[in-house]
Amino acid sequence: MTVPEVVLENDALRMTVLPHGGHIVEFRHKGLDLDFTWRSPRRGWPGSGDFFDTYPGGWQEVLPNGGAPATYRGAALDQHGEVAGLPWECVPVDGGVRLTVAARRTPLRVSKVLRLDGARLRVAEIVENEAPVEVHAMWGQHLAFGRPFLVPGARLTLPDGVRVIPHGSTINPPRRAVAPGGPYPWPVVPTPTGGSVDLSVVPEPGAPSEIVYLTGFTDGWYTLRRPGGPGVRVEWDAAVLPYLWLWHEAGDTTDYPWWGQAYVVGVEPFSSYPTDGLPTAVANGSALTLPPRSSLSLDWSVEVLP
Repeated sequence: MTVPEVVLENDALRMTVLPHGGHIVEFRHKGLDLDFTWRSPRRGWPGSGDFFDTYPGGWQEVLPNGGAPATYRGAALDQHGEVAGLPWECVPVDGGVRLTVAARRTPLRVSKVLRLDGARLRVAEIVENEAPVEVHAMWGQHLAFGRPFLVPGARLTLPDGVRVIPHGSTINPPRRAVAPGGPYPWPVVPTPTGGSVDLSVVPEPGAPSEIVYLTGFTDGWYTLRRPGGPGVRVEWDAAVLPYLWLWHEAGDTTDYPWWGQAYVVGVEPFSSYPTDGLPTAVANGSALTLPPRSSLSLDWSVEVLP
């Protein structure tokens, strides 16, 4: 069935999902009265046009293309792939909801069950290749955090041994926070001007826009906490999604699509990198390879930390 939105609620949490696109646009801790998701200033809604015209912010599935529009084996893929722009079938299940979508330009189908368990969201997913041929994909969870939860000085904590791979060029404006090169040890990395920046600390408004790729996870987890206050702990299977994309947009993009209005940090478990699209991930060997008529499962969760 198709509905404008689905609300899951228990004593601790309220979560709102838009079945068109499968976007989680509210993840609110009721006791704190605090929403952890970021909402786009453009307040996108289903319809035709560029990805950013319909992107509502929040959290969504990225498949099969990560980042910029790209063409893969004749299929033209939009920014962040297909499934975030398609209507998902929504069916209640015991204690939660199942969302399912079949991609149109690639032979992939995604089904996921979302359940609230106390102050934690638990998600169990499966991606299927329905074709009799091998298919590549980039698969990620675009978890974007914003105000009122996100504040300057909030801290991102990761397991030991993580390394930082800078993006190959600047994103949006010409400034960047991290010097090219690497990989660098997490979290303090060099800047283009010869200084250093601590990527574990959420920057002040107006800091350079940036995206980097974190690797070296033996266990897939991170925490993001406000100074002296609440936060979240995200856990995922790092054998399936071995990278973590870290995206900062603190208002430095004063042209399209953000017009200086965005203050958001994306901390996004991903199968592959970079944000240049699926063909680049295939070329660097990080893309997923789905054999003919195969499937791949993933469990992940987000827990509110008081």
